Amino acid sequence: MIVESYLYERLNGGVVRCKTCMHYCVIKPDKWGICKMRKNENGVLKVYNYGLVSSIALDPIEKKPFHNFKPGSSVLSFGSVSCNFRCKHCQNHTISRAGLDYPYLRELKPEDILRLAESYNADGIAWTYNEPSIWHEFALDSSKLVKKKGYYVVYVTNGYISYEAIDQFEGILDAANVDVKAFTEDFYRRIVGAGAKLEKVLECVKYLHKKGVFIELTYLVIPDENDSEDEIRAFAEWVVDLDRRIPVHFSRFHPDYQMLDKPPTPVRTLEKAVEIAKEVGVEYVYIGNVWGHRYEDTYCPNCGELLIDRDGFYIVAMNLDGDRCPACGYKQNIVL
Repeated sequence: MIVESYLYERLNGGVVRCKTCMHYCVIKPDKWGICKMRKNENGVLKVYNYGLVSSIALDPIEKKPFHNFKPGSSVLSFGSVSCNFRCKHCQNHTISRAGLDYPYLRELKPEDILRLAESYNADGIAWTYNEPSIWHEFALDSSKLVKKKGYYVVYVTNGYISYEAIDQFEGILDAANVDVKAFTEDFYRRIVGAGAKLEKVLECVKYLHKKGVFIELTYLVIPDENDSEDEIRAFAEWVVDLDRRIPVHFSRFHPDYQMLDKPPTPVRTLEKAVEIAKEVGVEYVYIGNVWGHRYEDTYCPNCGELLIDRDGFYIVAMNLDGDRCPACGYKQNIVL
């Protein structure tokens, strides 16, 4: 289904500016934006992937990963195709680099998203797998429907959502896990591509936080690319300056796509990242992609009490007094 974009402005000479993501693409007539899903047709910005779904799965919310938002709940996840980044290590490159000719696309309506959430007894829906802002219009329309029925709505995003798109999700988007892919502009230039800038990602995180969206951050640690202690410390210090209670996930890299020459991240490197973040003052720090590691679990930042015991994506036991630590009474940044 092709629809008119909800966020663009007309410029001179039939040119338009897309306002859906931080690229703010200026698109000439009969040309496409960076995402390859938005085309200027006679001065009207058309969106070509409205309702085109590549992936659907019922997941534990911990898989997204969210560890402090609705722990133990089930989330129905949806993805489409394409992306506004060109990451060399993308684990979902089969859809993020796919176009409208992807053979497994199916077309759904917003009402179908609600029907599926009900039929799978989900607690909420997640826009994930590829960058959600790529199909902003469909995600927004569907989220409005499910939100009215009491489901929560989360984004798993690269953090390039525009201010205007975030504003349209006000009161609808409950939480976002943002990938901060590194803490240098050089990494974004070399590895992420598409003209993406770390500065814009950090601005997006700050704006989501300002709008009251519950934030968790994921930092995929890649050997010899973004794993230096100085870079990890700078990232952790930035998190503390924004809000030390934001959960941070240091995830293990595995070779994929165009970075098959890189080894998996040593577990000790991840553990050192956790130690640095906690030393700086980040309250909730996790290790991802290492099944059974003790830093999958949630501990009280004040006294160290084990609050949520996990085995991979699954909760073994919860030890909370409402949203407080049962041992010391410290109020947790956990949404139950």
